[in-house]
Amino acid sequence: MLKNMLPRCIGLSLVLLVLMTYPVAAAEGSSLNSGDTAFLIICTGLVMLMTPGLALFYGGMVKRKNVLSILMQCFVIMALVSVQWIMIGYTLSFGSDISGIIGGLDWLGFKNVVFNSDNAYVGTVPHSVFALFQLMFAIITAAIITGSFAERMRFSAFIIFIFSWTTLVYDPLAHWVWGGGFLSKLGALDFAGGMVVHISSGVSGLITALVLGKRREENPGPIVSHNLPMTVLGTALLWFGWFGFNAGSALKADEIAGLALLTTNTAAAAASLSWIIIEWIRQGKPTVLGAASGAVAGMVAITPAAGFVSPLSALIIGLLVSPLCYFAVSRLKTYLGYDDALDAFGIHGIGGTFGALATGIFASKRVNPAGVDGILYGGVHLFRAELIGIIVTYLYAAFMTWLILNVLKGLIPLRVSREEEEAGLDVSVHGENAYNM
Repeated sequence: MLKNMLPRCIGLSLVLLVLMTYPVAAAEGSSLNSGDTAFLIICTGLVMLMTPGLALFYGGMVKRKNVLSILMQCFVIMALVSVQWIMIGYTLSFGSDISGIIGGLDWLGFKNVVFNSDNAYVGTVPHSVFALFQLMFAIITAAIITGSFAERMRFSAFIIFIFSWTTLVYDPLAHWVWGGGFLSKLGALDFAGGMVVHISSGVSGLITALVLGKRREENPGPIVSHNLPMTVLGTALLWFGWFGFNAGSALKADEIAGLALLTTNTAAAAASLSWIIIEWIRQGKPTVLGAASGAVAGMVAITPAAGFVSPLSALIIGLLVSPLCYFAVSRLKTYLGYDDALDAFGIHGIGGTFGALATGIFASKRVNPAGVDGILYGGVHLFRAELIGIIVTYLYAAFMTWLILNVLKGLIPLRVSREEEEAGLDVSVHGENAYNM
């Protein structure tokens, strides 16, 4: 009996051995890399954290009676854009190119995304991880716009506007620059979203503020921050999350990711110091809000260039962006008379524009062989492509935002009533108070 069982046991052992080694052999033949995958999953979490960070950054700056409304808007954007991305956003952004304008419907409803790694964007990470990483960019971009119309948009109009804007503005822009569209074919470089994220949101925020009109108070002026510690905490979360934002855009745990990490921190630090020095000279006192605003401006400016420039170039970019954003926030807004409540355009629009131009100046193939030399290294084509990309982004984001808002205005009111605005959106729209006072 023992002699009869022995061959069966050996045969069963061989079968089990084959079954156990089959997945290993398949994994070895795959292009996926566990280190890159883990890295991008962590970066995805970091970028997700930026939206709550932005909510706190904005929330500390609005009036006490409106802090929950801005937190609610950012929180709802996380849910709303996540659904939109699965339904149609991802395929419009990264689906097969249609005439350089928009992505096809290959991945409508995330069809064939989860277990499909056969596409040009994935590289060494699962398709689903890449798609989720890109979702976080769509979320934070829409959230940035809320700073421009803080304290006055009706919540129902806000929901429809964000869904429409993400579909009609963000998704096409993402395709043009990152999804194989005409701007990428033209040669424009945008490492992590200077044009796609910051210029588009800043310009759209400005148009939204203009269409909605100023806050109804007699002298709205700049908002007096009701909770600066909250704003500083939000800044810290943004700074922390921005490491995933920029370094993760390398899509690999490699030297380019390390470079982006380094340039991001350098630009943020330099811009924060630059801003408070300007305040010290012009106002006689350096402010906490100025230090936080400068850090954000520096990270905005370095975003398109993070993986293409040297640390020294990042230092220069950070030092130069703060004077531009400071002027936009303190002088340009007053001169032109628009009510960009939390300076989404002054920081993100202006900072993103400078960052894209700086990419065309400071980018170097010595730093990143996959990049292009900027003007400083003898290249002119890149600067020209960046300039065209900036102009196209400004025109498209401005026109489409204006169109969406005017169509929406014909259907439902965009603004809360005067009584609701005076009472504050926390109570009048959401029926809640942030503080039990």
